Amino acid sequence: MAEIALDRRGLLEEIFPNHAEYLIVTGLAGAAKDTAALTRESDNLITLGGAMGAAVSMGLGVALGAPGRKVAVITGDGELMMNVGALATVASMMPDNLTIICIDNGAHGETGGQPGHTARRTNLALMAEGAGLPSTFTLTSAGQFEDARRFLATAPAPRFLWARVLPGPPAAYRRNWDLAECRLKFRHTYLAKHPK
Repeated sequence: MAEIALDRRGLLEEIFPNHAEYLIVTGLAGAAKDTAALTRESDNLITLGGAMGAAVSMGLGVALGAPGRKVAVITGDGELMMNVGALATVASMMPDNLTIICIDNGAHGETGGQPGHTARRTNLALMAEGAGLPSTFTLTSAGQFEDARRFLATAPAPRFLWARVLPGPPAAYRRNWDLAECRLKFRHTYLAKHPK
């Protein structure tokens, strides 16, 4: 696998500049903090807490329920590995409006930084391809940002971008933990014909 030289701080701003056009579901912890910081917890975002492994499945449900909308899942390697079979379900359903971005630091950041499977031999892009997703892209350096943006904008969906980042903390963003409020804001945006 390619050498990793990518800082997670600023990653989403570089590769995902049109985030306001999407309904966004995030996994836990670092991915949720990074995405909340990117969007300032806008109404088109739902971040998970205490639901490890659910982001891709939840994003698939949103994509199938809102076929006319762009949907993005932003998750981490540990969260994705918890329910990696969801990629096969995505490939079976083939929603043409779904993008999955996995921010992979190769470690379990919430429990002490223990090495995860991708720090050893596991290749999530190959797993996504093997599951049947038509488009995968592996991002390991800032020099690939333009290609990553093009991939997210034009590659056939469902698409999977594996962003392999250096160890380091996620965004220092304090999330809103009023989950009922967050759910209602996202629901309103989900149901709206034209998101704000």
